Amino acid sequence: MEKGSVAICFVHGALSGVRARGLDAQALLRGVGIAPELLQAREARVSAAQYGALWRAVAHALDDEFFGQDSRRMKVGSFAMLCQSVVHAGHLAPALARTLRFFGLLLDDYQLALERAGGQARLTVRQRAPLALRVFGHETLLIMLHGLMCWLAGRRIAIDVAEFAYPEPAYSREYRVMYSTLLRFDAPCTAITFDAAVLDLPVTQTEATARRFLRAAPTNFIVKYKNAEGLAAGVRRRLKRTAADAWPDFAAMAASFNLTPSTLRRRLEQEGQSYRGIKEQLRRDLAIDWLVHSEKSVLQIALDLGFAEPSAFHRAFRAWTGAPPGQYRRRAGEAG
Repeated sequence: MEKGSVAICFVHGALSGVRARGLDAQALLRGVGIAPELLQAREARVSAAQYGALWRAVAHALDDEFFGQDSRRMKVGSFAMLCQSVVHAGHLAPALARTLRFFGLLLDDYQLALERAGGQARLTVRQRAPLALRVFGHETLLIMLHGLMCWLAGRRIAIDVAEFAYPEPAYSREYRVMYSTLLRFDAPCTAITFDAAVLDLPVTQTEATARRFLRAAPTNFIVKYKNAEGLAAGVRRRLKRTAADAWPDFAAMAASFNLTPSTLRRRLEQEGQSYRGIKEQLRRDLAIDWLVHSEKSVLQIALDLGFAEPSAFHRAFRAWTGAPPGQYRRRAGEAG
């Protein structure tokens, strides 16, 4: 649960290529423990492990690690070959240049480029006209590229601005966690902008660490680099080690980091987070995990999450996922 959960909209995206090929999407979902009925609940979420397993299942079903988002397949094993190659690049700049050449050879419908001007670097994604714009293709490329960059450097690489060559989607709040708190839509191209000094960072990985990285992929880069080293992640870890009914108030949490409340608030805001929001997200993710993977009753889960009344938990869970907890558990059980 450290890695959180993934919104159902991205499950729809991952299945788009499966549906286009006329394959059985429901069988793939059930095979990774995701109830097909959850697709009808707009606010539903799945665990990061389930989503990672779905990525692998879709890739193998299509023999395409880019999930049918390009005219040419990115055959299974391509990403592993890329990772084994770029660990020898020395620094991030040549590693990223090699990565962009790699995607340029494998994909027909997208053009990737790196621009460096002054103190900023900008990684751009352009889709060749006149193809219909594939939102999930843009999202997936950014997740792959940013996740790979962070892994190679062995640290979180902050994205200053994320731009998208399409209108703002209904689930754009997810982008604040995935990419950046500063988002722009209807841009000329999809792009992420970051500190150019990052390009001079040494590559810290080896072929041995690449093998470990690939064994956990894609779960480890789908959500791990939302800011694993940030203060918000630290707050979440401390809360997770404590029973929900004993979570400290904001002042006590700040003191545990040797910070004043105003400093903690400001630094969380810089990461696009709030203490209340972190607690809410953790309650949501724990509730989903316990409903799917434990024998706890719904009443016990409500109490363990610090809800004084079961009815309050039912209302909160429906707001989080679009379904009451009992129904969510039954759907997950049917999938398993």
